[in-house]
Order: sequence, then structure tokens, then C-alpha cells
Amino acid sequence: MALKQLSSNKCFGGLQKVFEHDSVELKCKMKFAIYLPPKAETGKCPALYWLSGLTCTEQNFITKSGYHQAASEHGLVVIAPDTSPRGCNIKGEDESWDFGTGAGFYLDATEDPWKTNYRMYSYVTEELPQLINANFPVDPQRMSIFGHSMGGHGALICTLKNPGKYKSVSAFAPICNPVLCPWGKKAFSGYLGTDESKWKAYDATHLVKSYPGSQLDILIDQGKDDQFLSDGQLLPDNFIAACTEKKIPVVFRSQEVLLGDLFHKFCGLRIMGMVNVLTI
Repeated sequence: MALKQLSSNKCFGGLQKVFEHDSVELKCKMKFAIYLPPKAETGKCPALYWLSGLTCTEQNFITKSGYHQAASEHGLVVIAPDTSPRGCNIKGEDESWDFGTGAGFYLDATEDPWKTNYRMYSYVTEELPQLINANFPVDPQRMSIFGHSMGGHGALICTLKNPGKYKSVSAFAPICNPVLCPWGKKAFSGYLGTDESKWKAYDATHLVKSYPGSQLDILIDQGKDDQFLSDGQLLPDNFIAACTEKKIPVVFRSQEVLLGDLFHKFCGLRIMGMVNVLTI
């Protein structure tokens, strides 16, 4: 599949690049960012996928997180895709910030008119990794995933639906139980239809209840004063309770602050925390 390089910038000895390609799954042009550390010049490196939250593009993470130094030092290739298809000309896709453009929710839609293009789950778990493995110096056996908010939801479900595919999963303020929160109900009813039993296939709290028992390494950071936490959008307690019942260990840290330094700290620590499992 042809890749078109849109930008390339030196950063901590490595290269931060952005590419565009024609997606088979999404049937539109898609962009993704990829950081190639200095070690990528001489050999294959572990791959770490980042999934962003609502309204984001591939640019948010690479410009705001401050992850490059840690990725450079530990020799990780970091890939950050867009959050949804773009320019599909679907009626209503640009009418709200939490549905449609910028809000793909990392699922495969089954309802018209979304099902043709809104297949972010298959894009993130299959098409994009195949594209990365074929064109960049990464080791496909050493792959992990993490994300924020909607992207934290995406990271959790991608891992739980694919036992053994990812070495570890981390999330920053993830949407943990979307079938019960306003964001999830709006997105799932639009993308998946009104049969709520079908929603559970993309809900981390329900998926973990039937997880087959392969080893998991889950880490979650959550700000105590997060407005979306108090509004009932994230529901981490439900996920923790389900993991406890299944005896699946989760490192959950409740933080005093949400944004700014914590986001930078989260990204850096999560990268460093994944180094051991990625390099095994």
C-alpha cells in the first residue's frame, strides 16, 4: 500500500513523521504519525500504538504529550493514528463533537450510513499494524497499546478482544463502561443500532468478564477532579470491580490533577513502564 510522507522532523535524535494513505477498511485517506527513534536506524524496535480521544487527530499526541525523549531513550517506535475517518461526506457526520468526525470510538459500525467507513476497530487492530510492519523497522511480536479517554476505551477493548496481541495496555482517564454512559449510548446507538446487547462487544467492563485468562498488564491513571469522571462518563469503578471479580490485576492510580504535567508524566511513565514487557 502506497504511503505519502507529509512531514518529517528531527526530535531527540529520531524522526517524527506523518504519513497519508488510502485505507481499505475506512475507504478514505487516513493520516498517522510515527516516531522513529535512533535505534530504528540499525534494527527493529518494539511498536507502541497511541489512541487519542474525542475531537483529536494524529497531531494532538505528537504536539502535546512530550513523549519523544522517553521513546528515543528506550528505542520505541510510537504510532498515533487519527481517531476517525475523514471527508466521507456522510450526512450528519460533522454535526456534533462526540459523534461522527473525530469520534470513531474504535469500533466497526454495523448501521447505515456509518458501516461503510466507520471501521476504526479493524483499522487499528489489523490494517494499520500490517501497514506499519511492512514499511517500518518494527518487531511485530513486541507491540503494546495505550490511549486517552475515548482512546483509552479503544486501547482496552483492542487488548481484551485480542488476547496475546499486545504485551501491555495503559489508559489515561479511559471511558471504561460506555454502554452505561451518555457518550457511549449516543455513539453505540448510532453506530451499532438500538439492540444494546450488541454494544457489549465494545465495552471493556463487559469484555473483561469473559476474558479467557491470558496474562494481562493493565495500568490506568485517572484525575480525581476530572469533570467527565464526576459526570459519569468514565466509570472506572465498574471496570475495576469486573477485573477484581475475574482476578485480573489492574494498577489504578487516582491523581490530584488531570491535565498539563500529569498528561506529560503519564505519557513518559507509561512508555518507560512498557519498556520491560516490550523488550522481553
